[in-house]
Formats: sequence, structure tokens, C-alpha cells
Amino acid sequence: MRGARRFALLVLATVAATAQAAEPFPWPGGRKAAVSLAYDDAAPSQLDNAIPALDRHGLKGSFYLTLAADTLRTRQREWAAAARNGHELGNHTLFHACSSSLPDRQWVPAHRDLDTTTVAQLRDQVLLANVMLTAIDGRLERTMTVPCGDTQARDGNYIDAIAREFVAIKLGQGGVIADMATLDPAAVPVDVPVDVTGEQLIARVEEAARRGTMVSFTFHGIGGDHLAVSNEAHEQLLRHLAAHPDVYWVASFIDIMRHVASQRPAKDSSTP
Repeated sequence: MRGARRFALLVLATVAATAQAAEPFPWPGGRKAAVSLAYDDAAPSQLDNAIPALDRHGLKGSFYLTLAADTLRTRQREWAAAARNGHELGNHTLFHACSSSLPDRQWVPAHRDLDTTTVAQLRDQVLLANVMLTAIDGRLERTMTVPCGDTQARDGNYIDAIAREFVAIKLGQGGVIADMATLDPAAVPVDVPVDVTGEQLIARVEEAARRGTMVSFTFHGIGGDHLAVSNEAHEQLLRHLAAHPDVYWVASFIDIMRHVASQRPAKDSSTP
């Protein structure tokens, strides 16, 4: 009898655990997925094409600014206006340092080579970029996208030295997030679309809705510049997202990751 009771309790515990595991991630308003529309490198086409398109559809994007980019010198007021309108300005470092030793990196200039830059130098640059961004938008909390996804400076992994300064960091490439429970906020993989169709972009957000997770896009040029996606494909994606507000939560990356953090159990301060 005692063995039967033990077996019944074990079955109930297993059923409860399975039900808990199957419970969908709670996105705001009961939506099925979150979508982060992010844009790297402060390219002119983002000001000319991406932001006007987002504004037409009432959607908010995240713009990761390389602070040495020309548009920060010539069009800074437009970036500040975008921030006032609810778009996020994120950190993409001062100089976009990448590793020249990796394949197809002939374009990396010697004075911006991650291979010859120390962790301390990168930390200083990243923190200064945060100060400069605060001067533009007045905000104190920030997220970051790691240039090229490269983390190894001359003397170590520089992300370890800066992770605490950010709500979340986009790092590495990947498609739709597989599991929200195991997502590392300091290494959120991104989907980097280049020369894709609107149908392909829509298929990715639909996959996120089926999984109940999120997709974190990182665009570059929109209708121009480098690593471009056409205006037509971008518009088709935005139109689909705007037409299904009950399915997709389209928000700035910082808002999405704040929400993700709020849904995780608080860490016990007594736990080492």
C-alpha cells in the first residue's frame, strides 16, 4: 500500500513537472512571441528608410550606434529625435573593432583590430560609448550588440569585463530562440538577414510564434548601404507584424529583455 502511494505521488509530480515545462513563456498581453527589430552600424539608410517605415507602422526598433560613424557627426539630431520617439539607441562600441585574423577580414583596419586591442582598452571604449549615448538620449540603462560577434581581444574575452554594464547583449548568430528558460542575457543570438525576401522574414517570426519564444533580428542597410535588405522586404515584414498585434510583441530589445528578466525566479542571495 505504501509503495502504491509512493508511486502515485511520483506520477503526480511527473505530470506537474511536465505541465510546467509545457507552459508557454508569458509575453505581455498573451502574445505568442516577441520580435526585436534591431539595426547596426548607424548606417544612413536606417535614418532615411528604416525609421520612417517603423514610424508609419507604429513599431519601435533598436539602433546600435558605432559612435565613430559619420551619421553621429552629421545627423546626430536625427538620432536624438528617434530616441525621443521611443526607439532605442544601443551601444555598438566606439570604433567597431573586429578580429582581422578571421577569414575574409581584410577590411579590418590595423588601428581598429580587435586582435591588437586589450580588454582594458575595449572596456574604456565601451564605457565611453555609453556616456556619449546618454548625452544623446538621456538614458542610463543600455543594451549592446557585439561588433562582428567577436569577443576575443589581445589578452582575453572583453565581454566578461563589460557584461555587468548592460541589461542584455546581442552576441553570436542564430535563428529563433529555442528556449527562453536557458537564454543567456549576455549572449542573445541574432538573426542577421541579408538580401532576403519579405516571405523569408515573415517565416522567421511565424516560427517564433509557434515556439512561443522570440526572434532577435539585426539588420544593417535597409534599401542601401552594406549587408542590405530591400525596402520592399523590410516593409513586408513590418506590415505583417503590424497586422497581428495580438500575436507579436514588437518592442525595443531593452524592453524585451527587461521583461524576460522579470519572469525569471529571483536568485537567492545566500546562494554562491
